[in-house]
Amino acid sequence: MSDIFNNWAAVGFGTLFGIVLVGTALIAAQLVGPKAPSRAKGTPFECGMLPIGRTSGLVHFRYYVFAILFIIFDVEAVFLFPWAMTFVEIGARAFWEMTLFIVILAAGLAYAWKKGVLQWR
Repeated sequence: MSDIFNNWAAVGFGTLFGIVLVGTALIAAQLVGPKAPSRAKGTPFECGMLPIGRTSGLVHFRYYVFAILFIIFDVEAVFLFPWAMTFVEIGARAFWEMTLFIVILAAGLAYAWKKGVLQWR
């Protein structure tokens, strides 16, 4: 039981250290950072040109769907590469588990394709 506690103590210490580090950086930026507000600094800026029309616009939900699909298949790659490196040592059960994982992701991709989500309009 103490071995488990020691592992979680390290995770807790790392988390606490990260929170303190980020908090210190935010406070230091607020205290030390330059403060000279002006009308020009408050203007939205894009590639050296002043914006024409509304500066804030709605983003179509299709962008989010593409982003989620990208993340799903990126996560698949993260799991697939280490599995492929240890394929021989891990045995047949791991092969079938990874096959099931890929089939589930392929079914999700097929569903998205069938619904027309992947067509750029």
